[in-house]
Amino acid sequence: MFTGIITDVGEVVAVARQGDLRARIATAYDVARIDLGASIACDGVCLTVVARGGGAAPWFEVDVSAETLSKTTLGDWAAGRRVNLERALRVGDELGGHIVQGHVDGVAEVLAVTDEGASTRVRLRAPDHLAGFVAPKGSVALNGTSLTVNEVAGAEFGINLIPHTKLVTTWGAVRAGDRVNLEIDTLARYVARLREWAA
Repeated sequence: MFTGIITDVGEVVAVARQGDLRARIATAYDVARIDLGASIACDGVCLTVVARGGGAAPWFEVDVSAETLSKTTLGDWAAGRRVNLERALRVGDELGGHIVQGHVDGVAEVLAVTDEGASTRVRLRAPDHLAGFVAPKGSVALNGTSLTVNEVAGAEFGINLIPHTKLVTTWGAVRAGDRVNLEIDTLARYVARLREWAA
């Protein structure tokens, strides 16, 4: 379980395909305090730490299954890519964003990026089958970042990035045409399921 508050921006330093995909990610985290088997959200995808090390240049490794590759942007990972990181929520931690599971539902496309003063307005298109879960003033997780939806028109929706968010995440480099991992709000998912069950 996560909150969508990014606590580090890591860098993919190596990618290997061994049936699934294994990635090594450089991080500012103290990897001595990360247990093997721990969960870290990487660009919004909950992944399990399978190796760690590096001393003065800390890193951890994760395995990415074919199922995850089919639902996310992680198949695009290559050395040099910067990724948003968040360690799993612990009991007693502040819930500064919203409940995020790290279970990406699909990939959204960035349609337009417009600076408005120091902030940046981003317009995106959700996959059609997820569009109904995105609501004005609701929450979404995009590349692991908890963000508020400003407006919705069909499958398109807008968010606003404040300067702090652009500084401490990968969002400062967003461009039209980028693909981003989308996790819909957990509450929206369950409300939709209950309506389907009741119908």
